[in-house]
Amino acid sequence: MSFDQIAPEALKLPPEQRALLASSLWESLEDPYDLTAGLDDHEAIALAVERDREIAAGIVTPISHEELMKRLRR
Repeated sequence: MSFDQIAPEALKLPPEQRALLASSLWESLEDPYDLTAGLDDHEAIALAVERDREIAAGIVTPISHEELMKRLRR
Protein backbone atom coordinates (compact mmCIF):
# COMPACT_ATOMS: atom_id res chain seq x y z
CA MET A 1 0.00 0.00 0.00
CA SER A 2 1.15 3.52 -0.69
CA PHE A 3 0.93 6.67 1.39
CA ASP A 4 -1.71 7.99 -1.01
CA GLN A 5 -3.87 4.95 -0.28
CA ILE A 6 -3.35 4.83 3.47
CA ALA A 7 -3.56 8.52 4.41
CA PRO A 8 -7.16 9.17 3.31
CA GLU A 9 -8.33 6.06 5.15
CA ALA A 10 -6.38 6.94 8.28
CA LEU A 11 -7.93 10.41 8.30
CA LYS A 12 -11.39 8.80 8.50
CA LEU A 13 -10.54 7.29 11.89
CA PRO A 14 -11.85 8.93 15.07
CA PRO A 15 -9.36 11.33 16.70
CA GLU A 16 -8.38 8.87 19.45
CA GLN A 17 -7.53 6.15 16.93
CA ARG A 18 -5.63 8.62 14.72
CA ALA A 19 -3.58 9.66 17.77
CA LEU A 20 -2.78 6.02 18.57
CA LEU A 21 -1.82 5.38 14.96
CA ALA A 22 0.36 8.49 14.82
CA SER A 23 2.07 7.53 18.07
CA SER A 24 2.67 4.00 16.85
CA LEU A 25 4.13 5.21 13.56
CA TRP A 26 6.31 7.80 15.30
CA GLU A 27 7.67 5.20 17.72
CA SER A 28 8.56 2.92 14.80
CA LEU A 29 10.98 5.49 13.39
CA GLU A 30 14.60 5.71 14.37
CA ASP A 31 15.52 8.87 16.23
CA PRO A 32 16.89 11.27 13.59
CA TYR A 33 18.88 13.04 16.31
CA ASP A 34 20.39 9.87 17.72
CA LEU A 35 23.59 10.24 15.71
CA THR A 36 24.37 13.63 17.23
CA ALA A 37 22.90 13.06 20.69
CA GLY A 38 26.17 11.71 22.04
CA LEU A 39 28.27 14.65 20.85
CA ASP A 40 29.63 17.16 23.29
CA ASP A 41 29.35 20.86 22.45
CA HIS A 42 32.77 21.00 20.78
CA GLU A 43 32.01 18.01 18.55
CA ALA A 44 28.53 19.33 17.66
CA ILE A 45 29.96 22.71 16.67
CA ALA A 46 32.68 21.04 14.61
CA LEU A 47 30.02 18.98 12.82
CA ALA A 48 27.91 22.08 12.12
CA VAL A 49 30.97 23.95 10.78
CA GLU A 50 31.83 20.99 8.54
CA ARG A 51 28.25 20.81 7.19
CA ASP A 52 28.35 24.56 6.50
CA ARG A 53 31.69 24.16 4.69
CA GLU A 54 30.24 21.35 2.55
CA ILE A 55 27.30 23.54 1.55
CA ALA A 56 29.51 26.54 0.80
CA ALA A 57 31.87 24.41 -1.29
CA GLY A 58 29.01 22.92 -3.27
CA ILE A 59 29.79 19.41 -2.07
CA VAL A 60 26.21 19.02 -0.90
CA THR A 61 23.07 20.87 -1.87
CA PRO A 62 20.69 21.79 0.92
CA ILE A 63 17.01 21.13 0.45
CA SER A 64 14.00 22.77 2.04
CA HIS A 65 11.90 21.10 4.70
CA GLU A 66 9.07 20.91 2.16
CA GLU A 67 11.30 19.07 -0.32
CA LEU A 68 12.53 16.70 2.39
CA MET A 69 8.97 15.80 3.35
CA LYS A 70 8.03 15.31 -0.31
CA ARG A 71 10.94 12.90 -0.81
CA LEU A 72 10.13 10.98 2.37
CA ARG A 73 6.56 10.44 1.21
CA ARG A 74 7.68 8.76 -2.00
